[in-house]
Amino acid sequence: MRHVGVIDIGKTNAKFAIVDAETMAEVAVRTRPNRVLSGPPYPHFDIEGIWDFLLGAMGELNREYPIDALSITTHGATAALVGGAGELVLPVLDYEFDGPATVRAEYDALCPPFEVTLTPRLAMGLNLGAQLYWLKREWPNQFARAWAILTYPQYWAYRLTGVAASELTSLGCHTGLWDFERGTFSSLVEALGIGGKLPPIRSAFDALGTIGSEVAERTGLAEGTPVHCGIHDSNASLLSHVLERTPPFSVVSTGTWVVVASPGGKIEMLDAERDCLANIDALGRTVPSARFMGGREYSLLTGDRTEPHDAGTVKTVLEKGLMLLPSVQVGSGPFPGREARWTGGAETADAPTRHAVISFYLALMTAECLTLTGAEGEIIVEGPFARNFDYLAMLEAATGRAVLADGRNATGTSIGAALLALGKAARPRGCYQRQEPDTAEAETLREYARRWRGLAEQ
Repeated sequence: MRHVGVIDIGKTNAKFAIVDAETMAEVAVRTRPNRVLSGPPYPHFDIEGIWDFLLGAMGELNREYPIDALSITTHGATAALVGGAGELVLPVLDYEFDGPATVRAEYDALCPPFEVTLTPRLAMGLNLGAQLYWLKREWPNQFARAWAILTYPQYWAYRLTGVAASELTSLGCHTGLWDFERGTFSSLVEALGIGGKLPPIRSAFDALGTIGSEVAERTGLAEGTPVHCGIHDSNASLLSHVLERTPPFSVVSTGTWVVVASPGGKIEMLDAERDCLANIDALGRTVPSARFMGGREYSLLTGDRTEPHDAGTVKTVLEKGLMLLPSVQVGSGPFPGREARWTGGAETADAPTRHAVISFYLALMTAECLTLTGAEGEIIVEGPFARNFDYLAMLEAATGRAVLADGRNATGTSIGAALLALGKAARPRGCYQRQEPDTAEAETLREYARRWRGLAEQ
């Protein structure tokens, strides 16, 4: 096997990538915005637009990089309700729509406690169980027509192969549908009456089937091209690290969400009120996790513009104690009920100074998430923040743990998904760099972190 084609659908962008199985690097990528259609009947993802984009990208890239297998990774908190002919009986709901919040009390009465599901009660539609309850309540006839409820990676696998499956990394990511104590569906599945609509559970590594003739005709891929079951994106980022190192360690995956996963961490440290949860990794193990919407916050604050600055800028921030306190994105993260505020005149500082302050804020929010997962060992940062030196330096100072920047690619999701096609015996080799501040600077950073934490916790 040489080239794995990866469908990689994040909340912000949909991507199709070619991963070279020998070098474990992306060699070609096509992207498009992951548009949300306003309705009716509610805000939903542009499924047909994504499908047409994916088929076009597959056909284009297959001509230069013949595709030997397909794999899939997507964001969580999303499912497709599929009818008997393979059609969607309802549009695929955007989890940032707050419709499910209107029936919060009713849903909460059905949902098992945090100790069972390791699922916090989240805002909007971030709990898949809440989405399903709301959809069934508001559109009972359409809901009843659903033959299968497919978590999002498995929907695209079904679309390619016609084979329906459920999968643990998607069922175990803040859905309320999985009982971590018993290792089976939670009582919420029975309460919703959906047990018969959830297909058999398959491993993320499984090849569910091969592409259909229509897909082969539109893309030029061989009809026997296998399609693997797929994986939740945070777990895709985690997978290469799980296969190459022994716990305890932590992986910080940075994208729209900053997701901290700590294999070997402490489940008992998780706080349901602070956006903590457990995930299930691709090997079926429980992983303490915490998160905040750091990439979205960075975009809101900077317009995604990096502002070059020198050591003097950082020195000014540290000496004057210029800070941004949580939370920019209210309602999630380790300080969900707090509204952001600037200190020391940071809000009106020049752009390079503000950028340094924002980077420190993001690092300290990440450090708080690491504490909540009972994390130990090295910290691997992957994704865009792995190139932010202020972020890395503050994260190491605040945690007292070695921080390694993963330089393999911009995001680990596509690489992790490609590993599904190579099997559990694959042993990817990371490319890590550590930036160690000098002793004096490290102590100044630690003092800044202590003051920030004290103010944040007030």
